[in-house]
Amino acid sequence: MWAAGLIALIAVVDWRVVEDVPLGFLYLLPMLILGRVLKPWQTAIAAALCTCLSEEFDWYAWNMRTGLPRDFLYFMAFFSIGVFFGEMNRNRQIILQQLYEIEQQRDARRDAEEQLTVLIESSPAAIITADADGTVLMANEAAHRMLGVKAPLLLGRSIHRYFSSLANVSGRETSRLYRTVMQSRGEREDGEGFLAEICFSTYQTASGSRLAAMILDSSEEFRTREESSLHQMLAGSRIAVGAVSHEIRNVCGAIAVVHRNLSRDPRLAHDKDFEALGNLVVALERIAAVDLRPYPDQAMEVDLLAVLDDLRIVIAPSLQDKGIRCTWNLDPELPLVWADGTNLMQVFLNLTTNSIRTLAEKASDRSLTIWAKNGGQRVSVEIVDNGGGVARPADLFHPFQTGAQNTGLGLYLARAFARSFGGDLRYIPLPGSACFVVELAPVR
Repeated sequence: MWAAGLIALIAVVDWRVVEDVPLGFLYLLPMLILGRVLKPWQTAIAAALCTCLSEEFDWYAWNMRTGLPRDFLYFMAFFSIGVFFGEMNRNRQIILQQLYEIEQQRDARRDAEEQLTVLIESSPAAIITADADGTVLMANEAAHRMLGVKAPLLLGRSIHRYFSSLANVSGRETSRLYRTVMQSRGEREDGEGFLAEICFSTYQTASGSRLAAMILDSSEEFRTREESSLHQMLAGSRIAVGAVSHEIRNVCGAIAVVHRNLSRDPRLAHDKDFEALGNLVVALERIAAVDLRPYPDQAMEVDLLAVLDDLRIVIAPSLQDKGIRCTWNLDPELPLVWADGTNLMQVFLNLTTNSIRTLAEKASDRSLTIWAKNGGQRVSVEIVDNGGGVARPADLFHPFQTGAQNTGLGLYLARAFARSFGGDLRYIPLPGSACFVVELAPVR
């Protein structure tokens, strides 16, 4: 509208006011305005209009030799200035849009950097970045605390001084990128060693390769795991030795009866070998009579669903390799139970491993079902497989039974573990199937 008014004003002034001076060049001003809003073909129409008005109101005579070139120059001038200014305006808009996007990206990067800085500094895990030579470029507060170095004195030091195993990674000149986890021995500033779990990756930058590592101190977890293994070994050993002592006492009792009967024979009264046999029997009876105090009860409140979830993770690869279909029917409202978590896991592992071994011998239709139910007074876990059942159920829980794969102590120890924290292990024969039931005492 402003351009149209300006064109009309120039035309009126050129027509009525100025007679000797042509004012056609003034149409360049409205063309500058129109170039901002019109498309090129619309600009061409406006340029043609301005050309006609310039030719109409000037005092030059028009003919083919002079008028046509003049009009052409008018048109090209008007059209070119309009298109040129329009392109300038569009480029300006594009630049402004790009600047706006750059500012948004800058703000987003700043926010991301702030969030990343807060995440790194507040992380309980030690986070360290180093260059190809192992020189520390960045280390958070947890890293300084773990290595016993005051912040920010860790920067510029060699990471190999604290984690020597990383020298095999950061010192390599290779284009291969590493993304893995490893356990390594770490060393603090004062020389104290600890066990570290290192999640690290390498990446390339314009300045060379870089190493980023997230480190956790797993010493406490290692100690807990070893103490738990020791407890389990001692408990299992006491049960196993108790079973051995029981068998030895039975054998010694039978030998002692035979020895007493033979001692009535006067020919053996002064026989040294017969006397040595009697001493051997007495010594064996003394060994078998050693009182093995039960290991201190480690029963505590255990989340049975969590233990069964861990069991699912442990046996999943074996089930997949053997082509066994496993069905889990777990009551989501199971209460906490009294048990030792480690020993309870061993009970379940023993039963499921036996079932997997039996099912692997079947040609097809291998099925394992695990039920967990709340019976009020007892919480029961049933492990059922369609492997054909057990030939001699009465001998299942006897130690050193014949026909067992190893020592025959597996089920004996499993039931002993279950009974040690107030539970029990039973076998229920089913047609073509074997069903073992682990009963546990709920926490009230």
